[in-house]
Amino acid sequence: MDKKLLTKDAVAGMIDHTNLKPTATREDIRRLCEEAKTFHFASVMVNSAFTALCAELVKGSGVLVGTVAGFPLGQMSTAAKVYEAETAIADGADEIDYVVNVSDVKDGKWDLVKDEMEKITAACHSRGAGRKVIFENCYLTKEQIVRLAEIAKEVKPDFIKTSTGFGTGGATPEDVRLMKETVGDTVKVKAAGGIRDWASCKAMIDAGAERIGASAGKQILEEVEA
Repeated sequence: MDKKLLTKDAVAGMIDHTNLKPTATREDIRRLCEEAKTFHFASVMVNSAFTALCAELVKGSGVLVGTVAGFPLGQMSTAAKVYEAETAIADGADEIDYVVNVSDVKDGKWDLVKDEMEKITAACHSRGAGRKVIFENCYLTKEQIVRLAEIAKEVKPDFIKTSTGFGTGGATPEDVRLMKETVGDTVKVKAAGGIRDWASCKAMIDAGAERIGASAGKQILEEVEA
């Protein structure tokens, strides 16, 4: 994005306002949705149990409902991830963020990784929902990140994403830049994990991220305005 266009509203429209905590209550999720509507965030991002509630709370506001699948480990069958995605979409999800099977990546089982990406992307796109693929870069080598991004460039999900925020590390500008250089304009990049202020958010945008996953969206916008 052109630095001249980094207004408060433009930044808000790039943020997935996130609460994926295992202790989140329905009141927490209601507050998340109200904040998303007030600040015009791109979406709310929640665990799938809250999908239907969020769909009702943000209805007509322009805020999307984002839900995770295979989260946060990615260590379940492709069929389970597809089912979770399909169920969430039926409950009102507009976007699905799923986690790759890191073991398959580490083992070099690229055919399995690609097959899963194709199946989940097809399940989402056939139902009109967006798809983001979470790499969990903290566990990967740079070569593995590039190979995953190359597969995504072939499969064409909507976004590739750096992290769950539950691993040993989050987004880095270096990884965002590497992912973006690999996919070019074919796929967008989402940065998530550890983005808690405007400085770190802007670093990700400057590196090529077009969506930001953050639970600190309000704080980021306050710093943009200041």
